[in-house]
Parts: sequence; C-alpha cells; structure tokens
Amino acid sequence: MTELPLRAGETGLLYGQEQQWAFGAALASALPAGSVLFLEGELGAGKTTLTQGLVSALGFTEPVTSPTYALMNAYPTPTGRVLHVDAYRTRHPAELYEMDLEELIAGSRLSVIEWGEAFYSDYPDAPIVRLLHKEGEPDVRQVERVR
Repeated sequence: MTELPLRAGETGLLYGQEQQWAFGAALASALPAGSVLFLEGELGAGKTTLTQGLVSALGFTEPVTSPTYALMNAYPTPTGRVLHVDAYRTRHPAELYEMDLEELIAGSRLSVIEWGEAFYSDYPDAPIVRLLHKEGEPDVRQVERVR
C-alpha cells in the first residue's frame, strides 16, 4: 500500500479527464481493502470520472456510470467489489442503510460515496476528497483532500 496522493489539507490541479482517471487510479492503489472514500463536489465536477479511473485501476473493464438514480452501483473487480454510492437524492441516511449499505460496505474492496456528508461521522477514518471547477478553465479541476 502506498500513501494517498494528497495529505489532508493539500490541494492540486487535475488537467483533463486523463489526470482525473490517474488520480482515481492512485487512490485505488493507496486505499487498503475495506476502505470508504467520500467524494465532494458540485454537479459535473468529476466525481464519477475520478471513480471511473479508480474502478478501472482495480480491473473492471466495463462502463462505470453515476449511480444518481440507482443510488448504488456495484462493480466486480478481480480484487473484490467496488461499491459506488450517490447519496444526493436521499432525504435521510436511513434510506441507504435500509438498502443494506452497511453490509455492502463491509463486503466491498472499496466503497466510494458521493454526496455523503450525512455519513462522515459513521466512517470517521474515511478520506474526503473535494473536486471543484476551476473558473475559466473548463477541463481543469482543483482537487483537495479535506481529511
């Protein structure tokens, strides 16, 4: 296992989709089995793009899509399942827990949760990564590790 690409409080810039994928791949290789990763960022900031790189780096070769309407997508990889959760449309965390979120996380190699602020206290060791648009540069994202 290697160190995460950013330490808590650090920021960087990602130039284009390839660097977003590469950052996701770096996270995949650094996060130990059973980890939870929270992704923050406005709509279109690249949370799913980063997740595509992460899941691809773990050996999943099919399309990775946003779970906005399904709420959860599971991707089987050679190293174990990657759970991709989008909590944006939920009104209360209990909605996802009623869908066996806790058990799904426990059985996953890695769980990525977008819009997961309501779950931060349930997973206090999970890193939080924030992606932001860079004004005037549509292909550039600022990435910050919040914790």
